[in-house]
Amino acid sequence: MGGTDVFDERQRQAALDALGILDTPRDERVDRVARLAKEMFGVPMVAVSLIDRDRQWRKTQIGLGVDEAPRQDSFCDYTVSQDRPVVVEDAALTDLFGDNPFVVGDPHLRFYAGHPLHAPGGEPIGTLCVLDTEPHTLDDAQLDLLRDLAMWVQSELASEAELDHAAVIQSALRPHSHPTLRGYTVAGGSVSRGTLAGDFYDLGIVDGALRITLADAMGKGTGPALVAASVRASLRTAPERGLAESIAEIDRLLEEDLGDTAMFVTAVHAEVTPETGDLQVIDAGHSLAFILRADGSWEHLRSTSLPLGMGMGLQPAEVREPRLSRLEPGDAFVCCSDGLLDVLDPDDPYAHVYRVLSELGPDGAIREAMGLATADTATDDITVVVVRRDA
Repeated sequence: MGGTDVFDERQRQAALDALGILDTPRDERVDRVARLAKEMFGVPMVAVSLIDRDRQWRKTQIGLGVDEAPRQDSFCDYTVSQDRPVVVEDAALTDLFGDNPFVVGDPHLRFYAGHPLHAPGGEPIGTLCVLDTEPHTLDDAQLDLLRDLAMWVQSELASEAELDHAAVIQSALRPHSHPTLRGYTVAGGSVSRGTLAGDFYDLGIVDGALRITLADAMGKGTGPALVAASVRASLRTAPERGLAESIAEIDRLLEEDLGDTAMFVTAVHAEVTPETGDLQVIDAGHSLAFILRADGSWEHLRSTSLPLGMGMGLQPAEVREPRLSRLEPGDAFVCCSDGLLDVLDPDDPYAHVYRVLSELGPDGAIREAMGLATADTATDDITVVVVRRDA
């Protein structure tokens, strides 16, 4: 039983491949729709099947036991080839499906109702189907329900693909190497708790000085990730600007473009002059920037201003001026997102960080922090930057 020529198979396969969802793990959002379909239609079997080259691969399945089956002779391949809903009330009584191997053999299907799923370009790529070993009939209301559930699955699959693509792009924007600075060790890392991160860090050399940025956009998901990317792009657009000027420009952009969304960003923007160790820091509502002195004491570079995008003009301009300090040999500048607080020793987080830095050094400390990001206590993205003056 092959498909009809109502679509270009190469174009259809290319559209499915472009989504990048074949052989991906189960997705609770899609599973939820399948469970609802099982309950609403009173059937023992439900599947979201994607028709690959020679197989039907199931993004989710209930009652079928396996995640893939041959494409040839499958009911779902027929549905995709017709690109329309297909209802078979009793397969054993039909000429088309009576001798089908899925009917005369396992799982001995009698009832099948499938609705095609489409790629963003309209190509039919799979089905949402409900199945039973007993005959069923469907009324118009049930057909409408099957269509609505299929549209729900279709939107979830598209959203998953978009998030995956966005995650790849976001990963590419993260620093893949760190500046080399004579007399300093520079390290940083970031792990997203979900698909997309709302925080980021950036490190670079500007006119011989080391620029350090760590920012955290409020919330989780696509919106904060887009805002974080915009902040990063603004800082990269004109690196010759001073710290205060760079921060003022981001503040202005967030107020003008996102003022109605109540979206704001906490940030630390800093610069180290290598020869002297002079450190300039602007902290916009972040309050998680520190200097760990060589003797084990901590200097908390507390924020004195609101987050970016929150109330520009409500505070004097000088509040955004850099705070001045200095890294002496053995001192380290440490900055993190608040997600790190969830995984540190709650009784003495400072001692925890000091111990790890002393034993493992900046690079080892970053690896340790990234490992802790997978702990059960981790609930948010974790981003950490450490700059130690070695000599």
